[in-house]
Amino acid sequence: MIDSAALAKRLAVALRLASPPIAIRFAKTDVDAAPFGALPAPPNEAGRTGTVPAGCVFWMKSTDRTFATTAADHANCSVGSFTHGFIDVAAAATRDDVEAVLAAGWVDEAAVAALPHVRQRHAKIVYGPLAAADGEPDVVLVRVDGLGLMTLQGAIAGLRIEGRPQCHIVALAKEEGAVAASVGCALSRARTGMPATEMTCAIPGSRLRDVVEKLEATAALDKKMANYAGGDARRFEPSS
Repeated sequence: MIDSAALAKRLAVALRLASPPIAIRFAKTDVDAAPFGALPAPPNEAGRTGTVPAGCVFWMKSTDRTFATTAADHANCSVGSFTHGFIDVAAAATRDDVEAVLAAGWVDEAAVAALPHVRQRHAKIVYGPLAAADGEPDVVLVRVDGLGLMTLQGAIAGLRIEGRPQCHIVALAKEEGAVAASVGCALSRARTGMPATEMTCAIPGSRLRDVVEKLEATAALDKKMANYAGGDARRFEPSS
């Protein structure tokens, strides 16, 4: 049993997080968590709708409460529905939003087919603050700045730094046990309102304690080196 609250605090300190880390759990059966609770948006001309524009929006909504989501909640974003295991790639390819990104040349068919994705079907995905998590989550997601990404890169051997689409880092953490960061993507930033100063990182829940320990050691060493460099730089300040 992990001490979620303590690990959440240590993780926030080590990475100097502005937003709390969140826990993500994939559930095959019904769960105790309350449903997300929003009504679906009016469907577009192709019939596509959901309770939020894309699944990545749940990362922003779950920093202060825990809730369960279904395939219907995620359905407005077909790429995210695929990477999170709600639909297969063949179904995603028939949706109008996937057709739009392919037509624009933002990605190609081979890139979509090769995206990491959650392989096992599940009934719900539960999101909530890591500090309130009951047991080990499948994935912990953090939003970091440049300094946080620097600490992650220094601490985690083999850290994967990914690009578009942003959501596939969750699948990388769950399916491959990888610590994966993302520089973000235009679709996700527009839908979530995530600041340009922020990036994301997904950490497998099974590796969380080890990752936190490595981050703390790296942050302490970086602070020591920064203090040395700051002292050295004072030689170049104009004398009064």
